[in-house]
Amino acid sequence: MDTLVMENSAPAQAASPPDFLFTSGQGTISAYDLGQPITTPACEWPLLERQITRALAAAEAAGQANPLLIGAFAFDPADASCLYVPGRYERGVRTPAAERAAETNQVISVQSTPAAAEFKASVSSALNAFAQGHLAKVVLSRKLILTLHKPADPERVLARLMSQNPHAFHFSLPLGQDRRLLGASPELLLRVSGGEVFTHPLAGSAKRYGEPEQDRQVARDLLASRKDQHEHKLVIDEIRRVLTPHCRELAIPANPTLMSTDTLWHLGTPIAGQLHPGQASVLSLACQLHPTPALCGYPTELARQFIREQEPFRRALFSGIVGWCDSQGNGEWAVVIRCGVLDGHQVELFAGAGIVAGSDPAMEWAETGTKLGTMLNALGLGSEVAL
Repeated sequence: MDTLVMENSAPAQAASPPDFLFTSGQGTISAYDLGQPITTPACEWPLLERQITRALAAAEAAGQANPLLIGAFAFDPADASCLYVPGRYERGVRTPAAERAAETNQVISVQSTPAAAEFKASVSSALNAFAQGHLAKVVLSRKLILTLHKPADPERVLARLMSQNPHAFHFSLPLGQDRRLLGASPELLLRVSGGEVFTHPLAGSAKRYGEPEQDRQVARDLLASRKDQHEHKLVIDEIRRVLTPHCRELAIPANPTLMSTDTLWHLGTPIAGQLHPGQASVLSLACQLHPTPALCGYPTELARQFIREQEPFRRALFSGIVGWCDSQGNGEWAVVIRCGVLDGHQVELFAGAGIVAGSDPAMEWAETGTKLGTMLNALGLGSEVAL
């Protein structure tokens, strides 16, 4: 159980799970009494900013010393956001989650959108676009729709995610009715605290193996891969472009390093800096960074248009950003990956792969299957679903 510090409220019932949860190495945010969501798309930023400002001001008028904005922004700025200013919240210190057995369930049906052949054809189309000089990178994704014998328990799934991926950014966000977004993201988009800014983008990945020496060799090969280094550099260069004007100091390592989850090796680059005094808040900077080439591609608008044309579904909050910010401009936003939407007997899971020159369609399809494993394992379905 997290050690809780109450903010602006009476103590919550111990047995009551939070309406919203976000965890990181910095701690835990648990929010209650969310009220009605702010759903204005990010592309309508002046209106959205006014709504956020009014909601924070109302919370201050109601007695909150430092109200929070929590929730998620969609991948596409034209799609609805899901944001709240909670009536009360708690800050906690993240502690190790207890291991919980997966609930027993059965899969009635599985549908992949797009199917394997269509996904691989989209990868081939992207490779043609690269050859013609139209794009440098695009991230293509798929959605897996599962129908289960009995409804998945969000609390149990989240507990499994936290125990299996203890260093991830965990999130649980209500989407209305019985729908809930859950995930264990390995990737921080942005953290701002007291004028210090930090981001840790990931791009370039490889499947992990249980045999130690084979796993180490995969990691070494990833670090030496020119294709993956190129994919990673596109992301770092774009983040440098966005953050540099806002920072009086910005430290970007010359080369990426390895980081791992339970299923994948990633190339990552920790970037730290100092903002100019009185400069942008975490929210405004996060919205400028999002989506990075790690989630969309490069150039951004061309990649996003390619995705709209190729993907047979709207991503909505998948590969958006989730997190929180306070009225002083501090906060954390993580990328919405390794995630799913639970809705009674139906579960929607999502995974994507970064496509660059040299990508192999079959390998990129296999990568999405590996990434789907995080949620499938949390659901206790890792061995039941053919990917």
